Amino acid sequence: MPRVGLTPDQVVDHALALLDEQGTEALTLAAVATRAGVATPSLYKHVSGGLAELRRLIAVRVTDELADRLAEAAVGRSGDDAVATVLRAYHAYATEHPHRYNALPQAPQPDDDLARAAGRLVGVIIAVLREYGLDGSEAIHAARTVRSLAHGFASLTTAGAFQLAEDLTTTHDRIITTLTTGLRAWPAQ
Repeated sequence: MPRVGLTPDQVVDHALALLDEQGTEALTLAAVATRAGVATPSLYKHVSGGLAELRRLIAVRVTDELADRLAEAAVGRSGDDAVATVLRAYHAYATEHPHRYNALPQAPQPDDDLARAAGRLVGVIIAVLREYGLDGSEAIHAARTVRSLAHGFASLTTAGAFQLAEDLTTTHDRIITTLTTGLRAWPAQ
C-alpha cells in the first residue's frame, strides 16, 4: 500500500529537488526514497517502473515546465518581441535549472505523455512564429531553427563554454537579432 499522501507527482518533486541540489549523478532510487521518507523498495509502489519510470516522469515534468515558461513569456507579445522573449525565457530556464534542463529529452521518445508535453513546447514556438507568415513546412523549418539556437546557446552556457570576458547577455541579444532579422526575410527566400 503506498504511503498516505505520497503520490507519483510528489516523488518527482523529491527527485527534481535532488537533481537541482546534487546533479544527475545523484539521482538514484535510494536517494529519492530517503528524501521521500520511504524505504527504497517502497518507492516502487509510487513509481512502478523504477528509475527508468522516474526519469520518464522527470522528462515529462521538465518538458511541461519549459513549455509553461515559454507560453507565459509569449503572452501578449508578437513578432520579434515574442521570439526574443521566448528565447530569453528558454535560456533563463536552462541556467536556473541546469540539471533539470539536462533531463530534457532532445529526441522523440515513444511515450504518449512525453509526446504531449513536447507537442505543447513545439506548439508555443510555432505560435510565436505565426507573425512571420510562416506555415506548413516553412513553419517547421523555422521552429527547428529557433530550437537549435535556443538549445545550442543554453547547452553551451550551462556547460560553462563561454569563458571570455564579454557580456553573455550582449551575445545572446545579438544572436536573437540575427535570428529575427532572418525570420523577417524568410518568406522571401
